[in-house]
Amino acid sequence: MSFGWFFALFGLYLLYMYQKFQADQVFTGTKLLDGRPVLVVKEDGTIEDIIAKEDAGEDIQQLNGFLTPGFVNAHCHLELSHLKNVIPAHTGLQEFVKQIVALRKVDEHVIADAIEKAEDEMLQNGIVAVGDICNTLDTLEQKIKHRIAYYSFVELYDLDPTRAHDKIIAGLDIQNKFQENCIRASLVPHAPYSVSFNLWKLLAEYFESHTITMHNQETKDENDFFQTKTGSFLGMYERTKVSLDFFEATGLTSVRSVLPYFKKAHRSILVHNSFTSVEDIQAVQKEMPNSFWCICANANQYIEQTMPPIELLRSQKASIVIGTDSYASNWSLNILDEIKTIQQHLPQIPLEELLGWATINGAKALQMDKGLGSFEKGKKPGIVLIEGLSNENKIIESTNSKRII
Repeated sequence: MSFGWFFALFGLYLLYMYQKFQADQVFTGTKLLDGRPVLVVKEDGTIEDIIAKEDAGEDIQQLNGFLTPGFVNAHCHLELSHLKNVIPAHTGLQEFVKQIVALRKVDEHVIADAIEKAEDEMLQNGIVAVGDICNTLDTLEQKIKHRIAYYSFVELYDLDPTRAHDKIIAGLDIQNKFQENCIRASLVPHAPYSVSFNLWKLLAEYFESHTITMHNQETKDENDFFQTKTGSFLGMYERTKVSLDFFEATGLTSVRSVLPYFKKAHRSILVHNSFTSVEDIQAVQKEMPNSFWCICANANQYIEQTMPPIELLRSQKASIVIGTDSYASNWSLNILDEIKTIQQHLPQIPLEELLGWATINGAKALQMDKGLGSFEKGKKPGIVLIEGLSNENKIIESTNSKRII
């Protein structure tokens, strides 16, 4: 009995169980490869290899542009998606925060619909994982679909030291509901200035093996508040009837004031960092080797018309990641749009470096780098095509990204 037919069919199966993509360049997560290499992928999206065309056989899909692993959005507020085009741009941080508080409560169906549309947008433009700030369970129904990998950061804040225990209990309830649905979650502080030291002490007990994120040094007033108990934050607390009798100036910047608690995190993501100094960066890196610094360039432009100190971070060899922030403070939830803005202000940064921030660095920060962030055999990082490049094969305003797998 001949088994020739069986081996022929098996060979045919092996031929078609892979997809092969050839583009002008392939970014692996760490390197940008020239020479039109071929990316070989299993049917389920698992990376098999990157090889030369002459070794790839037939049925190669030809693409114009370059391929990259799926993007990681390291900082987002998906539950604020209903605030798209609601808060005017360039209001300044304190006015922006005041409007957020006033506008959060709307019909739950409006919130759910906006969340779904925002996730659709992120999927289409190549985002595969999100570090998402959560004050509620509004995003749970959408996240249960597991279309995108989420790390849900359950954000706590309160300056009344007597309410710290109650805040922890409420946060744990939200965290547990996410985890019961196989969504990774951790309790995190909102910012140094919005968390009492009592709450910090309790929070730090739950950091354990988690990634912990925090809004950091968004204004000069934040540092003034901690160093000398002066600045506009005093007026903000007075308006909200928060007593600061318990608070004493530390003489240190905000991030260094809370570093004894924050350093207990397994990994950390510091977000915005607009008024971070060299000394702050060095202090964090000394105490927290697994720290990441998140750049939300378009949110900075939207709120304050400023750029974060990217070159300062680069000079200290800081590990940088990219976030979109929320639709309350951005025109899109698109990592490529963030890269465009950074390039516009700092054209000297190599594209290879920017893409690393958006892929492998983000995956490491969210502890998802075993499966995401790079084209390595056995990973399923998603595949994104960046097309519409210039004649010099560079990203320009009309360049777009779309998810292939």
